[in-house]
Amino acid sequence: MKYSWSVACEVLRIEPPLQGAFRETIRHFMYNGYSIPKGWKLYWSAHSTHKNPEFFPEPQIFDLSRFEVKGPAPYTFVPFGGGPRTCPGKEYARLEILVFMHHLVTKFKWERIIPNEQVIVNPMPRPAKGLPIRLYPHKG
Repeated sequence: MKYSWSVACEVLRIEPPLQGAFRETIRHFMYNGYSIPKGWKLYWSAHSTHKNPEFFPEPQIFDLSRFEVKGPAPYTFVPFGGGPRTCPGKEYARLEILVFMHHLVTKFKWERIIPNEQVIVNPMPRPAKGLPIRLYPHKG
């Protein structure tokens, strides 16, 4: 299911389920000429990281090759966070995504009822009307 997981990863890169999180600095440091004191709360953005052309060239393009061979550099693909605070449900989510995709693709033909439905972010990205679809069972 490598291909299916590459599809899922590229979807998660384009619209991560987690927009970002706050972290508290554990020591004073300098970043781009700015002094960041120990104890400050900083916000990191998964969405901004995933759209950074330094890590993902042409980030607006759906490109499965990003997840082939060795994949993205560490801490550049973070839909479930990263490091010691990675979401504990990451592997369960992976399993659920792959099982859902398998059944959707192998057992149904489907079409979107609202073809150009808008995605709203409040605070998580979601289709404005809930992405209604029409399912047709495969015959035979």
